[in-house]
Amino acid sequence: MVRHGRAAAGWDTAVDPSLDELGTKQAQQVASSLSALGGMQIVSSPLARCRETAAPLASMWNVEVVVEPKVSEIPSPVGYSMESRVGWLRAAMQGTWSDLDPLYSAYRNAAFDFVASLKSDTVIFSHFVAINAILGKALGDDRVLIDSLDNCSVTQFTADGVGNLHVVERGRQADTLIR
Repeated sequence: MVRHGRAAAGWDTAVDPSLDELGTKQAQQVASSLSALGGMQIVSSPLARCRETAAPLASMWNVEVVVEPKVSEIPSPVGYSMESRVGWLRAAMQGTWSDLDPLYSAYRNAAFDFVASLKSDTVIFSHFVAINAILGKALGDDRVLIDSLDNCSVTQFTADGVGNLHVVERGRQADTLIR
């Protein structure tokens, strides 16, 4: 799983921002580092920043990107303004999935189940919280925030064929600013 490159706008100002210039460079760098793995399936969140991060690798491998909503961004709370979403997310990340509305546990479970169900090696371009959700569930840790994953960091799992994921490698860490 690859966290998308740096977005051109924050969670408080844009629902679906593209990558900024640095994010585009990060996408090219992660594609170069993954290119030797061969032409695997590529899955992406439907959001632009993930699709744009996936594009250079898909081009190198000459494969189509499969868009999958189950690896998308955590849903915004109903009734929250753009500006108040960041405060909600920062507070949520201090707690556990069990502390949140059941909608969020369902989000976590759907993302995990999708990744665990994959039958072939796949590169998935996703989001900070989604990768943390899957990582936490794989580790048996209910915290929302497990790792402070850097843009374009790679977290690797293996599936055991019976619905479990095992962590092979955790992504590069950074002081991640939720904006």
